[in-house]
Amino acid sequence: MRRQKHYLGVSDLSKGGWKACMINNLAINQLPIPSHFDLHQVGKFWRVLYQQRAEEALVWAKKYGLRPAFEDKSRICLLLIDVQNTFCLPEFELFVGGKCGNGAVNDNVRLCEFIYRHLGVITKIIATMDTHKTIQIFHPIFWINAAGEHPTPSATCIIPKDIEQGIWKVNPNVADGLGYNYDFLERHAYYYVKKLSEDGKYPLTIWPYHSMLGGIGHALVAAVEEAAFFHSIARNSQTQFEIKGDNPLTENYSVLSPEVLESLDQHPISPKNTQLIQQLLQFDTVIIAGQAKSHCVAWTIDDLLTEIQQIDPNLARKIYLLEDCTSPVVVPGIVDYTEAADAAFERFAAAGMNIVKSSELN
Repeated sequence: MRRQKHYLGVSDLSKGGWKACMINNLAINQLPIPSHFDLHQVGKFWRVLYQQRAEEALVWAKKYGLRPAFEDKSRICLLLIDVQNTFCLPEFELFVGGKCGNGAVNDNVRLCEFIYRHLGVITKIIATMDTHKTIQIFHPIFWINAAGEHPTPSATCIIPKDIEQGIWKVNPNVADGLGYNYDFLERHAYYYVKKLSEDGKYPLTIWPYHSMLGGIGHALVAAVEEAAFFHSIARNSQTQFEIKGDNPLTENYSVLSPEVLESLDQHPISPKNTQLIQQLLQFDTVIIAGQAKSHCVAWTIDDLLTEIQQIDPNLARKIYLLEDCTSPVVVPGIVDYTEAADAAFERFAAAGMNIVKSSELN
């Protein structure tokens, strides 16, 4: 109960006072950026030199008097949402270019600099990992039309009427590979897209094969991985990885909960990540960045806010969203989620969360 009493103490401060205290704490404890960091390499794929970086991190910790993270009096968590090659490198499957066309790369330059500058006060880094296999409900192989063709990824959204009119149906050839009866898959798919519509969520989008488990697209961006590893060594703080999205019958934009919790027969599809929710709420401050602002970032924050409002709305004050370290999904000529992403962040701010730029915390 001691920790719970501490974090509930945010209600003793005004929102402005809490934010000013947080910013001041980060500003007075910032460090220089290590010489190994090259901003021009952030948008590229390469191997992290672990042993070399480990040795440098130990020297860095000694030089700047960095203490083990468990000694932190004010506990700060940096939650990184899907900062993976598949979303963050221009040549990969679902690069989040945002409005400027190079969004995720620019975001990660600022994110890496933020980690290095605040190495001494970030208690723990938690990285979510979007994790997929070939046959999943949002991949082309799962669906076919009357001609036996699969939907075009990124350009296809499936709504209940599409199934009712026979435009799209579940590919019968995937049933055995998933270990399900085909009749069940058909009924589940229809129930699923209806449920998305009824709950006011994005329609089922068919995405390119991405974040494939075992592939290089699944890995963290090298520059961010390097920064997290450097932090882990310097602060004796284990980087935590949270897997999401591997259930074939649902999307999982949010790391905290799947898009649909139960199947048509009321059996759980995939559970809420209750353990992570509880863990996050134990920190004094949670800082969130990653990709994409319109999807996995927004949905994760939305789920976290729902939990906060059920416990104590004042807890929203300790959530900081790094607005310049996240970008929305924009597919030129096809779809632009910028307005939806901005609207979501405005709602989070209205609920008490802090929308900041990484430079404000330097």
